[in-house]
Amino acid sequence: MKGNRITQRFSALAQEGKKGLITYITAGDPDLDTTARLVETMIEAGADLVEVGIPFSDPVADGPVIQQASARALANGVRVKDIIRMCAGIRQKSTGVPLILMTYYNPVFQYGLENFARDAARAGVDGLIVPDLPFEESEELLGHTDRYGLALIPLVAPTTTEKRLAAMAPAVRGFVYCVSVTGVTGAREEIHTDLAKFMQKVRRHIQLPCAIGFGIAGPAQAAAVAPYCDAMVVGSAIVDLVARAGTGDPAPAVASLVREIKCAIEKCA
Repeated sequence: MKGNRITQRFSALAQEGKKGLITYITAGDPDLDTTARLVETMIEAGADLVEVGIPFSDPVADGPVIQQASARALANGVRVKDIIRMCAGIRQKSTGVPLILMTYYNPVFQYGLENFARDAARAGVDGLIVPDLPFEESEELLGHTDRYGLALIPLVAPTTTEKRLAAMAPAVRGFVYCVSVTGVTGAREEIHTDLAKFMQKVRRHIQLPCAIGFGIAGPAQAAAVAPYCDAMVVGSAIVDLVARAGTGDPAPAVASLVREIKCAIEKCA
């Protein structure tokens, strides 16, 4: 996947000696026009990669903040094809920042595996995360994502065994998403996982960039996690700002948080 924007972005970060910041937003919360504007806002504020969440009625990997955002988006009638169309609009305006869709298997299955991979790739999407799709059952979708140049990014957890990591390695595309805790998404005051030990285990088997996600709430936690990974994912803290904005404009608060985290991981003065 040398031509994929994810690979290119991680390569550029490595050459610059920098850590990457991956930001997440739930599509359609409160509406797709706002989502598109927030994606562009996050890119302007320093996000290196952006995850766009497809809302789903049973988001088993997500905590209350993203669950509620998904519920709001679904209540607004957002649909997968509209989200893909929104991504195409973002891609027409944005630079080479990679876009990643995070969803669950059912929406992809209902859309059609090949149709989803094809349409997402044509819209300028670069990667796909499907947290409830086990590696052992991902072969068919991986075939379609590979065909269209879309990186199917796997999740691994502190409980993932060495044997399973070794088996997964040939199928990893783009980067590996390392879940920092054994639980669902959501900002936490502290991360108690031994990240050094966890990441050493992952890197023994997978020679691609590692991103740590789940539980990173702000600049201090991002700076603490940075030494152990190539990038970190911040989601619930951003989605919470959107919810708190209510009918107001969430963009200023989102931009401020992204800039603060980016500065923290780059050790700005």
